[in-house]
Amino acid sequence: MRFETTLQRPVEAAGVGLHSGVPVRIRILPAPASTGIVFVRTDLENFAIPASWRHVARVSYATSLMRQGVLISTTEHLLSVCYSMGIDNAYVEIDNLEVPILDGSGLPFVNLIREAGIRQYRRKRRYLRIRRPISVEDKGKRISILPDETFRLTCNTDFPHPLVGRQSLELEVTPESYAAEIAPARTFGFDRDLSQLRNMGLIRGASIENAVCFTADGVLNPGGLRAPDECCRHKALDLLGDLALLGRPLLGHVIAERAGHAMHAALVARIMSDASLYEILTLDEVASRLTEALAS
Repeated sequence: MRFETTLQRPVEAAGVGLHSGVPVRIRILPAPASTGIVFVRTDLENFAIPASWRHVARVSYATSLMRQGVLISTTEHLLSVCYSMGIDNAYVEIDNLEVPILDGSGLPFVNLIREAGIRQYRRKRRYLRIRRPISVEDKGKRISILPDETFRLTCNTDFPHPLVGRQSLELEVTPESYAAEIAPARTFGFDRDLSQLRNMGLIRGASIENAVCFTADGVLNPGGLRAPDECCRHKALDLLGDLALLGRPLLGHVIAERAGHAMHAALVARIMSDASLYEILTLDEVASRLTEALAS
């Protein structure tokens, strides 16, 4: 996309928070050019929290944002959809502390954006283009990003379960490929971990209506999996939501090997802490650079 976008009209949804279990309603509205994605806590006098790496608070089982002590939890699914569907600017009004999980995937948010329609501004979109390789590693897990003229993603996961195991996904991220290949994938967990997670105060709103639950040798959900590699696809969905905190569309090839929210956040912080790692360009400037490189 050459120009910045927002929604044509407001849309809304309601549900429960995956971890808090609280009822919550969100309303996604158009926003002016150069606003970015901004959460607005309508229950707290419209307190605003921009979706930015600067406000990352917690990254254990979800990505939470905090500004001046005010929290927005489990932001990654909605941000993944906005980022990958090309929505640059929007206000997200929310009346509680956690984004609703809906069906556990990004598909309901994709449908909301399609319902709202997309409006283009005259302001040219400015991309964050990676200039040299960057990598973060920890205990056999790794996430890297390489220079590229498009936005590409390689995601590798490995879960010890008969229906999961090692899975891999590679694609160029476009609104079309995202909506078809990644958005339908739901969050998931294993029944052996449920008691521990609940004792930690997590997954209070979880059910088979909004998450895939793996038993020792199968799936608890009556409909089964939406894809054989649904777990890997959902991890890619989460990764894209965390990359949205860069605040600009990305040009680069992201390669994740068993990475999670904490490692995603570390990569984003690493990029943004060193301005020599990237440049900010319009697509016209990218094309001009490419033409010059081919001519030399």
